[in-house]
Amino acid sequence: MPSKLITLILCLTLFNCATDPKDRTTDWPAEKLYSEAQDALQNGDYEQAIKYYELLEAYYPHEDNTQNAQLELIYAYHKFEETDSALTAAERFIQLYPKHSHVDYAYYLKGLIPFEATQSRLDKFFPLDRSQRDQSTALRAFRHFSELITRFPNSRYVEDAQQKMLVLRNSLARHELQVAQFYMVKGAYLAAANRAKTVIESYQQTPAVPEALTILAKSYKVMGLDTLSDDALAVLKLNYPDYQGVHEVNTVVVK
Repeated sequence: MPSKLITLILCLTLFNCATDPKDRTTDWPAEKLYSEAQDALQNGDYEQAIKYYELLEAYYPHEDNTQNAQLELIYAYHKFEETDSALTAAERFIQLYPKHSHVDYAYYLKGLIPFEATQSRLDKFFPLDRSQRDQSTALRAFRHFSELITRFPNSRYVEDAQQKMLVLRNSLARHELQVAQFYMVKGAYLAAANRAKTVIESYQQTPAVPEALTILAKSYKVMGLDTLSDDALAVLKLNYPDYQGVHEVNTVVVK
């Protein structure tokens, strides 16, 4: 083999070794690994940040920075769209360090990760009503935010969690309302009434409530349950006197 070709192969081999993160970080102290991971995270290089955080945990599991690194690793996984890894890491951190001064952040991320999963990147190109999608992820986010607020009412993340819960409640309420409307169209009036009641009882003060009351009054009237229909209509008139549904109920034809 020509000597020049041998030299080129050796150079390429040495270059590959030198750029392998695991090889060049073997002798790095914990402080440098943590610093490099934070720099990569701040610069949006989430893949590199994940590598450094994972190496820090592997090389120095008992260092002071390692616990903070595990928290930041959750966020790095999330931004790199490794959702399952992020949620697993968050749950693991909570179990290992329930008394950590920043464990509330892990609870917050458990809500944030599924919440942002409900906000599709395609929305800016193809706007869709999120309430028409599967709501299991939204429910999961809502429950995790609720747990954060219950466990850590003074957390710095509570205000943002509450705002996101409002968004989720509105979406969940719209979903239930759309199902109720579907049942009304299909003539399944009892099912429509039950879905409308869910909106009224579980999602109070959301924009879906007046229409849910309208559906409840209409479905009861069609089924011949006049007293229940009148009660629902009375609540609608009292709380939403100008809503169009107030007049629609009286036009319903009993079958």
